[in-house]
Amino acid sequence: MSPEANAPAILVIDDDAEVRYSLNRVLSSQHYRVQEAANGDEGVAAVKKQAPDVVLLDNRMVGMTGLETLQHIRAANPKQLVIFMTAFGTAQTAIEAMKYGAYDYVVKPFDPPKLIALVESALRTQADTRSAVGYQPVINTEEHKEGIVGVSPAMQQVFKIIGQFAASDASVMITGESGTGKELVARSLHRHSHRAAKSFVAVNCAAIPENLIESELFGHERGSFTGATAQRLGKFELCDGGTIFLDEIGDMTPTTQTKILRVLQGGEIQRVGGVETIKINVRVIAATNKDLEALVRSKQFREDLYYRLNVVRVKLPPLRERVEDIPLIVDFFVQNLAKAKKVKARKVSPEALEHFARYRWPGNVRELENVVYRSAVAATGDTILVKDLPDELRQPSGAEPGESLEQLYDKLARALLAQHAGAEMKTLLDAMAGRLPADASKPAPKKRAKKAG
Repeated sequence: MSPEANAPAILVIDDDAEVRYSLNRVLSSQHYRVQEAANGDEGVAAVKKQAPDVVLLDNRMVGMTGLETLQHIRAANPKQLVIFMTAFGTAQTAIEAMKYGAYDYVVKPFDPPKLIALVESALRTQADTRSAVGYQPVINTEEHKEGIVGVSPAMQQVFKIIGQFAASDASVMITGESGTGKELVARSLHRHSHRAAKSFVAVNCAAIPENLIESELFGHERGSFTGATAQRLGKFELCDGGTIFLDEIGDMTPTTQTKILRVLQGGEIQRVGGVETIKINVRVIAATNKDLEALVRSKQFREDLYYRLNVVRVKLPPLRERVEDIPLIVDFFVQNLAKAKKVKARKVSPEALEHFARYRWPGNVRELENVVYRSAVAATGDTILVKDLPDELRQPSGAEPGESLEQLYDKLARALLAQHAGAEMKTLLDAMAGRLPADASKPAPKKRAKKAG
């Protein structure tokens, strides 16, 4: 087979013969096989007969317009890469072309080097798409209903602590950078506790104005302050028998800290403007992204409250310290988005996944979730490709040299073999919380050793 037969095929659809001739010369000089179609009908027929690697499609043509042709081509072959060509680079043209699935668009007259670079980019995208053909989901989302995904040693330690202390009423302090998943851990502690049937109430202490936080937490009586036209129950009262999650507790004022301490010590609250003491039974889980020990030393956080809250400590690692978890987390988010039918993308190319793995993720899992969503929306097919990633992931300045994708997968495979994962994670949590059936917790019989010789 001749080298020309293996060269990428480019289909040019344009009703201007001179434009077709010019593009044929430019592309042939790069050893591409060039096909021509004089109108939209011919172009669609050519794609249906033998899909080219890339289509160059003019917008304004006699008969079927470029946008109409684009829709017919994408209907015939949803994965077909189409570069839209127009002499009028209006916002409407660009928006419509991208909406209907064009890979990109160029404005006439063409700059040959830029056009060639765009075609080469499209061909690389096609190669990425083909490399993702054998993609298989890494995890089963049904086995990760906790929403916490990870096989790294640091996350396995987190799962163990949840299992060990979920059934108790001990106060828990969850620390970690913003976006590491502190509320997910708090909800998991509640879900595996004897309080699971009661309410879980989350309060962001940093988001509530100082003059309202007492009313928000403890409630108020009618007429206790301007605007208090009726009695209101606070968060503590609303989750009586359940769990209250105090997020960003390091931002709480000294006055509120004192009242929280009183609740922990006596199990009682008093509404703002009230005289009645109300008994409550609430488990407190607190979280912060600040250095509480430093706040205690500087007298900005009460030491006695710190010790009351810090009975059990859960430290969540930043995403950059558990790189082996990134492929699982990306797959978890992609599968959930696809199941919710929010996006068409259902898989990630190996090249794109490597960019995910090498980025530093200053915003941690929350940032990763947002980037996966944005990339899945940007994807024109069923695969998230490198071109769909935001600039900070694609540009070298946004990443640091790290492990290769092969090394990451090797570490992931070893971690999966060495640690409990998937369906076993829930079993582990249940077992530590004492919720397994009696026969399920019996030790397996020991195997008799074979004699040598």
